[in-house]
Amino acid sequence: MLAFVIRRLLQSVLVMLAVAFIAFSLFNFVGDPVSLMLPPEATQQDREEVRKTLGLDQPFYVQFKVFITNALQGNFGISLRLGRPVSALLAERLPATLELAFAAALIGLFIGIPMGVYTALKRESWISRALLTTSLIGVSLPNFLIGIFLILIFAVWLGWLPSFGRGDVTQIGFWTTGLLTVTGIKALVLPSITLSFYPVTLIMRLVRSEMLEVLRTDYIKFARARGLTNRSVHFGHALKNTLVPVITITGLQLGGVIAFAIVTETVFQWPGMGLLFIQAVQFADIPVMAAYLCLIGFIFVVINLIVDMLYFVVDPRLRVERPGGGGH
Repeated sequence: MLAFVIRRLLQSVLVMLAVAFIAFSLFNFVGDPVSLMLPPEATQQDREEVRKTLGLDQPFYVQFKVFITNALQGNFGISLRLGRPVSALLAERLPATLELAFAAALIGLFIGIPMGVYTALKRESWISRALLTTSLIGVSLPNFLIGIFLILIFAVWLGWLPSFGRGDVTQIGFWTTGLLTVTGIKALVLPSITLSFYPVTLIMRLVRSEMLEVLRTDYIKFARARGLTNRSVHFGHALKNTLVPVITITGLQLGGVIAFAIVTETVFQWPGMGLLFIQAVQFADIPVMAAYLCLIGFIFVVINLIVDMLYFVVDPRLRVERPGGGGH
């Protein structure tokens, strides 16, 4: 297992270097930071001084080395739009995005898995057919359209829930949360449901297909022959083996939910990193864009690493050492 962990860590480092290179390239291919920072009437001498101060007069590889060094220290420069350290801006917005993403992921798990199990065990029932039809709609509709429909129904027509913002938040150290206030919880409902639509449908269909495949295997037939109850067969054997691919998809979906919360945060004006990124794109705020890409890449790498480690807990076959290598 140690060799497997080391190999995964090396792969993660290479992925992060590639992401950092792409993020750094924004400084060279998306506008000129000097032109964005200085007024139009600035002289050429002013431009050269700013360029020298920012280190833009150095060779490309030197600038990339400085970027990597600063990024490892959490220093991504100053926002061109807000004039504040980018790391501070991301730290302020990170709690809102993670709160929204984890709420959506939990909804996806606690609704998607039971729906998948039900549609696998009760294939011919009308409820199963209705759920499968609804799942196709959930996969097909874009997030922003789902969000607009929910706003129209629950905020405009019924007036039950707010249509934008995060509500009242509570400061706990460096962290802010809306889960401790009524307005915060109400504000979280619509965006989390909107963001969870795709994970719910994906997990449901994955669990259903895996469950149907597992139920056809020989060891399930042997379990039935031993006289085990349907409950024991379905939940003690079939579902347990179904969860291995579900862990992978759920882990990747969590990274995707965090990364692609941009649309949902924009629709509901949720004050998270996604909304900050959209505003940065509109104003060509390159330091914020670069830092966001690096942070999202890091989140994906960490989640994938955790998912790989969970394989060893869920599937004992992966803990068997193979000759001449690690355990995978």
